Amino acid sequence: MPDFRAYAPAVSADATEIQLSPEEGHHLVTVNRCGRGDPVTAFDGRGQEWLTECIDPSQSAVVLRVKESRPAKPRSHEITLAQALPKGATMDDIVRQATEIGAARIVPLLSERTQVHLDGDRAEKKVGKWRTAAIEAAKQCGNPWLPEIAPIQTFAELLKGWSPISTSATGVVVGNDAHHYDLRLIASLHAGTTTLKQALARYTAKHGHPPRQALWLVGPEGDFSPAEMTAAITAGCVPVTLGPLVLRSDTAAVYALSILSHELQSG
Repeated sequence: MPDFRAYAPAVSADATEIQLSPEEGHHLVTVNRCGRGDPVTAFDGRGQEWLTECIDPSQSAVVLRVKESRPAKPRSHEITLAQALPKGATMDDIVRQATEIGAARIVPLLSERTQVHLDGDRAEKKVGKWRTAAIEAAKQCGNPWLPEIAPIQTFAELLKGWSPISTSATGVVVGNDAHHYDLRLIASLHAGTTTLKQALARYTAKHGHPPRQALWLVGPEGDFSPAEMTAAITAGCVPVTLGPLVLRSDTAAVYALSILSHELQSG
């Protein structure tokens, strides 16, 4: 029997029935062929799942009866991908694969060498499309957590929101960034890089534990400019090599997320 999954973002944890949105109901019944009595796993994208049974497969108002509420295990770490926008529909694929790997947040970036320029309604529509791609990927792979898709911003805007990383007398990292990162990494083709293992080892030796909130900055085709790299390093980013080969931006994003996720899970 197919493993039906449905996105239900506005449901209380103790709900006994779930009514899906018209769009989600259409996808479940018409596209995936879910019928009356079929088991469906509903999820809210914030770690809560419900094991349910479809009791009304009406395309306009699908209703699921909750049989069991199942909160997901809290995440031990969160990774943010700040990705310079590539050409074409490549960002759609990056969002899907980042969701499958388990990224917590995706920040689309406009950098000096970015050849895609979006603003106003076009930018909002793109972000909406990427959020839909993330939902589809989460349903396909069984991820109960949806990544936050941030609004498109410039490289300078991303760095501007950070405050210097400092430690209080109690050992707590302090700063005014709404999205705090224990470790900031930037994939680099420039000289003076380190390996991810070395960067993680230095952080763990200094703090006594692996980073819980990590950031990966991945550039466009041709990498970040020397000026952007200097600005990122000044803002506390560690330049990391992804190996001797020059990777496409989408390959670099998936590779960077995969190896960091593996290392943090192992740690």
